[in-house]
Amino acid sequence: MKFGIITHAIHKVKNGEIYAYEPYVREMNLWGNYVDEIIILAPISIEEIISIEIKYQHPNVKIVSIPNFNSTSLKNILKSLLVIPKICLSIYTIMKDSDHIHLRCPGNIGLLGVLVQILFPLKYKTVKYAGNWDPKSKQPVSYRFQKWVLRNPFLSKKMKVLVYGKWPNQTKNIVPFFTASYFQKEIAVIPVKALTLKVKLMYVGGLTKNKQPLLSVKSAHELIKKGYNVQLDLYGEGIMRNEVENYIKSYQLEKNIFLHGNVNKEAIKNAFRETHFLIFISKSEGWPKVVAEAMFWRCLPISSNVSCVSYMLNREERGSLVYVHANEKEVSKIIINYIKNEYIYQKKVLSAQIWSQKFTLDRFESEIKRILENE
Repeated sequence: MKFGIITHAIHKVKNGEIYAYEPYVREMNLWGNYVDEIIILAPISIEEIISIEIKYQHPNVKIVSIPNFNSTSLKNILKSLLVIPKICLSIYTIMKDSDHIHLRCPGNIGLLGVLVQILFPLKYKTVKYAGNWDPKSKQPVSYRFQKWVLRNPFLSKKMKVLVYGKWPNQTKNIVPFFTASYFQKEIAVIPVKALTLKVKLMYVGGLTKNKQPLLSVKSAHELIKKGYNVQLDLYGEGIMRNEVENYIKSYQLEKNIFLHGNVNKEAIKNAFRETHFLIFISKSEGWPKVVAEAMFWRCLPISSNVSCVSYMLNREERGSLVYVHANEKEVSKIIINYIKNEYIYQKKVLSAQIWSQKFTLDRFESEIKRILENE
C-alpha cells in the first residue's frame, strides 16, 4: 500500500532522512508499520534539527516540498493566491498516486486537501483532526468549513475522520479517537507524592499567548506570596519567552521558577514523575497530550475546560477545570485547597493515572491497524 500524507507540519531533511515534530512523527511511524511506502506532501525548512524533532523510521519514505502560506495579512493573502494553484496540483498528484490518502487537519494545507479529496470518491481516506471538534466552540470560518466538508458523507466518501472526544449527532464517518505517548512497557510504579514539603508545578507547551504560560507563572507567584514552598518548571519555547523571563526577574523569582526551553521526551517524562501539578490553561486544544502525559505519571492537571478536556478529566474526577479566562488567584486557590485536603489530591491523582494508562501506544497502534484493515 502506498500511503500519501498531506500535512502542514514543517519537515526537515538531513543526510537523506526526514525529520519533524516528535509526537507527530512518533504517530506516523506507527501508521508506517502497516504500509509499504510513504509519500509526504509538506513544507520543508532548512533550519537545524532541534531536540523535539525525530526522524521517520519507514525504509521507503519520500517527501515532496510545498510552500507554506497563511492569511494573516493582505500581503500574505496575495502571496497565497500565487502558490495555492501549485499546491493543489501537488496534492492532486499525490492523491492520484496513493492507495490510501491521509489528511492532517485543521490547517491551511488540510483545507486544500479536504477540497481536492472530493475528486477521489473511490479511494480510502483517513483524516486526523487534531483540533477541537466541539460543535459549539467558536472557531475560524476555515475550520468550520473543513469540519462541514469532513462530516458530509456525499463530499467525503470512503473517509474516516478521527476526532478527539465523543460528540452528539455526528455522521457515521466520524470516529472518536485518542492519542498516546507511552508504551505499556513504560508503565512504572510512582511513589506517593506528598504535599507536605515543596510543591512542584509544571508547564509544558509553546510560550505563546494562546497557551498562556504567564498564567502558570503568576499562579506560582501567588502561592509564593502566600508563603507556600513552590517550584515551577516551564518547558517549551516561543515568542513570549522574554515576557516570561522579565516577569521572573522583576519579582526576583529565579530561585522558584525555571525556564528549561525545549527538551526531549525523556526529560519531560522524568519531570512529570517528580511533579505534583501541571498548570496548563490553554485557550484552544484538541486532545492535549501534556494533560494525558501528566496524568500517566501521577501529576494532577489543572487545565482549561476546552475541547475534550472535560471528558479526559471526567468532570474533575481526575483533575481540575477552569475557564480559559481564569486568573492566578483562582488557579492558586485550587492548589491551596489540594494542599489543605491532601486525601482528595491523592484520590484524584490515582484515578487520573489509572485512566491515562489505558491509552498506550500499543492500543493506539492496534486501533490504527484495525482502521487500515477494515477499509
